[in-house]
Amino acid sequence: MNYWLVKSEPFKYSWDQFVKDGKTHWDGVRNYAARNNLKAMAKGDHVFFYHSNEGLAIVGIAEVVKTAYQDPTTDDPNWVVVDLKPYKALPKPVTLETIKADPTFADMDLVRLSRLSVGTVKTDVYKKILKMGGLK
Repeated sequence: MNYWLVKSEPFKYSWDQFVKDGKTHWDGVRNYAARNNLKAMAKGDHVFFYHSNEGLAIVGIAEVVKTAYQDPTTDDPNWVVVDLKPYKALPKPVTLETIKADPTFADMDLVRLSRLSVGTVKTDVYKKILKMGGLK
């Protein structure tokens, strides 16, 4: 299993709305590195859901339920989406401030590539964030 992180501005699409919807396709990605990360996702992979701009925290975990396919919001074949469903909320959101303060996370895409909307997460980092967020 691989681990990922997606960013969403809560006023556009929040964790609570995602949970209410029960499933969504992750669309609108127009950055090649982010697109390549979407293409690399496999069914069953876990994806941190990060609130950007307001909140600035990882608030939940999604699961990939359908791998990359044509983004229905464009006819351009270069862009893809994946389908995600909510997996679990973090009892305690893990803030960007907390992540940046810990040298363990220095190489994390969220820190190194702050504008990237879909990033990778290493296994040890995933496990540490779970623990910080109140999960085992």
